Amino acid sequence: MKNVLGGPLKICSCEPMTGFFRDGYCRTDIADNGVHTVCAVMTDEFLAYSKSMGNDLSTPREEFGFLGLKEGDHWCLCAGRWLEAYRAHKAPRVILEACDEETLAIIPIEALKECAHS
Repeated sequence: MKNVLGGPLKICSCEPMTGFFRDGYCRTDIADNGVHTVCAVMTDEFLAYSKSMGNDLSTPREEFGFLGLKEGDHWCLCAGRWLEAYRAHKAPRVILEACDEETLAIIPIEALKECAHS
């Protein structure tokens, strides 16, 4: 597993547990239609934007064991949704070392670096 910088992929978050495989990593495979490869730091602005686009990440869904996200949480986002938010000037910061290299098939490295979390 490599990240977008070519190094080893780091864990995005275990609290809350994230990733397509719910193992903390933003990695993907052929079963992941959403390509959940972008490790992002949630902001209230992005969470409101995502909700307005039909993907409510902030409301708890206890039936799925999902407590809802809040500002500051790290979460594996779909690469396409992050790019959409980036184009709308609503993209959250990303942790480059925790973004899977597959992200680069969808998002240019320059956009990711522009939004890198320090």
